[in-house]
Amino acid sequence: MHTLVTGGAGFIGSTLVDRLLAEGHTVDVVDDLSTGSLANLADARSSGAKAMSFHQLDVRSTGLVELMGRRQPDVVFHLAAQADVRVSVADPVRDAEVNVIGSINVLEGARRAGSSKVVFASSGGTIYGDPDPADLPVKETHPRRPLSPYGVAKNAVGDYLYAYRELHDLEFTALALANVYGPRQDPHGEAGVVAIFAGLLLAGKECTVYGDGNQTRDFVFVDDVVDAFARAAERGGGLLLNVGTGQETSVNRLYAVMAAAAGVDRPPNHAPARPGELQRSALDPSRAAIHLGWRPWTSLEEGTAAVLEHFAGRPGTSRG
Repeated sequence: MHTLVTGGAGFIGSTLVDRLLAEGHTVDVVDDLSTGSLANLADARSSGAKAMSFHQLDVRSTGLVELMGRRQPDVVFHLAAQADVRVSVADPVRDAEVNVIGSINVLEGARRAGSSKVVFASSGGTIYGDPDPADLPVKETHPRRPLSPYGVAKNAVGDYLYAYRELHDLEFTALALANVYGPRQDPHGEAGVVAIFAGLLLAGKECTVYGDGNQTRDFVFVDDVVDAFARAAERGGGLLLNVGTGQETSVNRLYAVMAAAAGVDRPPNHAPARPGELQRSALDPSRAAIHLGWRPWTSLEEGTAAVLEHFAGRPGTSRG
């Protein structure tokens, strides 16, 4: 199968590229390297040099449509995004340009290329808004009332996917991702508390927990998420599917698990809660089990240990 992955030099995208190459597919990687890194593709470039091509392009560029027309991928995995909720609040125009206009560009490219399907990375943490705790874990049938421009953009792309399916017979599957973590995630970024904790714990620095630490997230390991993407290439047509564990994990528990694994015996620093932060979040993955045959298999302990091992092996990282 000939595939194209936007955002393919990013944390999740590069892990997906590795999976697709391992399965024998040809992969075109599109990334503007604004947040992605060629270092994330080191394994792919060495093991799948003939089967992978890299293209440094912004998804907003007309050159993307031309590229897709030339390369004619069978399946397009669209992961490129402006992914910071706070940036979307501060600059909603830029967020819409990347996440809405950029996504329409990808759909136009797929249409002109004659692609059979687009698999889209949506956001389970934002498109449903702030659900009542009684509705957790959230199902796909829950009303979608996003509270940030980022969530609004992801939700809008879902509508465009449906329209392109009806107008142009371009199939899609949208995966509403929970809080994805794993090796290659940026420990210096705003998002990705697992990577942030890993970097600080291994450097012997104090971790900060905002608020009382009882806020919860649905942490799902990147390899499990990539498995959902790979399955969605041929399944789940026309559907929005949650990709999460269905379990709430508090930030306090996350810290306790990671500190123990890193051999750190001290409490985190507590700072005031960040305004607008969701208190609880979890996604019901039952529909993905039915339509993709997908289930998460990596425990929090196993996944966070893999993250710590990854960061411990990076140059310049040492235990304090």
